[in-house]
Amino acid sequence: MTNAVASTPESRTAPEFSLFAGGPYFQLLRRARLADDGLKPVFRRAIVLALLAWLPLLVLSALEGRVLDAGIARPFLLDVAAHARLLVALPLLVWAELVVFSRMRFLPAEILERGLIPEHALDAFHRAVAAALRLRNSVLAEALMIALIGAITIPLAKHYYLESHTSSWHAAPVAGELKLTLAGMWYGWVSLPLFQFLLLRWYFRIFIWARFLLRVSSIPLRLLPAHPDNAGGLLFLGERLYTFVPLALAHGVLLAAMIANRIFHDGAQLPEFGFDIFWFTAWVLALALGPLLVLVPSLVSARRSGMDRYGVLAGRYAAAFEAKWMRGDVPADEPLLGSADIQSLADMGASFQAVREMRAVPFSLRMVAMLVAATLAPTLPLVLTMLSLTELLRRLAGVLF
Repeated sequence: MTNAVASTPESRTAPEFSLFAGGPYFQLLRRARLADDGLKPVFRRAIVLALLAWLPLLVLSALEGRVLDAGIARPFLLDVAAHARLLVALPLLVWAELVVFSRMRFLPAEILERGLIPEHALDAFHRAVAAALRLRNSVLAEALMIALIGAITIPLAKHYYLESHTSSWHAAPVAGELKLTLAGMWYGWVSLPLFQFLLLRWYFRIFIWARFLLRVSSIPLRLLPAHPDNAGGLLFLGERLYTFVPLALAHGVLLAAMIANRIFHDGAQLPEFGFDIFWFTAWVLALALGPLLVLVPSLVSARRSGMDRYGVLAGRYAAAFEAKWMRGDVPADEPLLGSADIQSLADMGASFQAVREMRAVPFSLRMVAMLVAATLAPTLPLVLTMLSLTELLRRLAGVLF
């Protein structure tokens, strides 16, 4: 039997829940004055990191004469994927951190304020918050990310550019074989690892978020089957999915840039990438929606219990209503017109219907559609590659005239 724990003002408060304001990388940004406790100034940080990754590539490519050289397969200025990754996706990842921070920092306090945590489970809830913050601050986790990038990403990138058998701004022929250029070295040892670290750090933060929700789901939450949000009172968690829109956009930019490179340099066609677009969109949805799915068992259990309890209550009320109004037990001086009993019966029916319509997931289809749209939006301009300039002008003229 669980012992009840008396609620105190301290037990009903919670620390700020920031997924990004912690860890060695964050401390480094603070020392460099690129971040404060509120993850600002975000634009300065995004610009500095983007220029650190991209500007040396431009300078080194210019020194080596590979910025816009028609004699090589892929000069620097025509590498859409590199520019999109470092000048668009990277700043989006940085900006996304601030968006998540600003909308989730008071989430534990909101959970407590909504009364979702019973008194006897307050200690377990606080332990879940503390465990998430400890994992966020882990030095070992970020060290493992760096080790993983050094052991896998860097060698794979070097192998890819040297084994492609094409001269580009990354690699140039020397004595009959391809060697990395200075720009290729900076890209492989600085630019790409920096971007991969930010991306892995994002994935690790999503893992922390999922782990926190998993621990919360193990608590017997006070869910309300008849709650107007049709999610037992948990829809406020799903409504925060819009904070993942910048992350979805960043992934969409990566996808669109990869496809654009293949179309412009290898002669591919957009329809060839249908499967890539599908699985990439599915991956983004898994990142954003996956953590919330750990709450499904709690919601299903609450709906099942609510159907039983509200079914019994509705049955008792319906029986009393019928006995009173259908069997003649109504007092002679009580008029039928304007009776509160009829309105109460309708309210009972609405409550039971709300329980029946309770979702098994704490998010709406609108939020899913928003994430899909954000992921696919960067690929939309590529539709123009399927039309010739003549055909495009003809259709434009048809619209305007």
